[in-house]
Amino acid sequence: MDRLMAMQVFTKVVEMNGFARAADALGVPPASATTLIQKLEAHLQVRLMQRTTRRISLTPEGAEYYERCVRILEDIDETEDSLTHTAKGPRGKLRVDMPSSLGRVIVMPRIEEFRARYPDVELMLGFGDRPVDLIQEGVDCALRVGQLEDSSLVARRLGALTTMTAASPAYLERYGEPHSLEALEQHIAVQYFSNRTGRIAGLNFMVDGKSTDMKMNGTLAVNDADAYVTCGVNGAGIIQAPWFMLLSHLEAGELKEILTPWKVRPMPLSAVYPHNRHLAAKVRVFVEWIAELCEQTPLAFTHNWSPLADDVSDAGPAPLLAHAGQDFAAAGKMRMIKGTGIRSAGSMI
Repeated sequence: MDRLMAMQVFTKVVEMNGFARAADALGVPPASATTLIQKLEAHLQVRLMQRTTRRISLTPEGAEYYERCVRILEDIDETEDSLTHTAKGPRGKLRVDMPSSLGRVIVMPRIEEFRARYPDVELMLGFGDRPVDLIQEGVDCALRVGQLEDSSLVARRLGALTTMTAASPAYLERYGEPHSLEALEQHIAVQYFSNRTGRIAGLNFMVDGKSTDMKMNGTLAVNDADAYVTCGVNGAGIIQAPWFMLLSHLEAGELKEILTPWKVRPMPLSAVYPHNRHLAAKVRVFVEWIAELCEQTPLAFTHNWSPLADDVSDAGPAPLLAHAGQDFAAAGKMRMIKGTGIRSAGSMI
């Protein structure tokens, strides 16, 4: 029995909560994974996990063995990585998840720059707004906008997206343009609801240096970023969204920025990845490249933003890219958060 391989299979089964998913992630037949765990338990003369048709749970011995295996495998990876990548640079398959709009408008137009810089990194880029469990789905890194829920992942703050309020000429012709926040009582907004909670988000404005959320009238709600902007363009109501999503519509005259004296709370952008004592070089260079991208896109990102303005939860389409979790470190710093998954609860992009 290959004891190292047995440890790898065992930890992957625990992290992905299933033999089939673990086997697929490791590129081995499911039957082989099952047999290897059986041999491992026989070798150790102890049962490591309880298996049913629906779930896998660790025994006390299994939990202790898992923690030790994780440390051993991390040490091996760190040793190999330091020797291999010093000479050859980052390499290997890198799976990244990100919101669709962010990927389409900001990341993908320049992704060839990253590939030219790191030709040995094999990219697998996933796009979508649904919550993703990085560990169970085998994702190395994810880009998330807004407040993050507690998880066992590390989060690095990359910047904050400039956000604005807009409406279409057709809407403004019908309802008139509001020139104060009080005037919004006579207006309607396109509603955005959280994928996770179903909660409707209001509009957000900075008033006297404080973040203020306003509940709006409206009879149309969506949970997709592009659909949300399209509704605004079609005159369904007032919207708030990141500048980069609205730019082409503003330039085409399909939308007009309104209520400019009242700025919208910026949406924080973070990179999140599983906690390891040694961060894989391929993950590190991708996160650093995204940080560069943020610095080189000044109109899309607010660089003088203060983390104190980030104290929000499930509020307005300004944070409609994600609400949940609080207290992030300043830009560029990292922090650990509890749990096993990461999600942008109301993610709009």
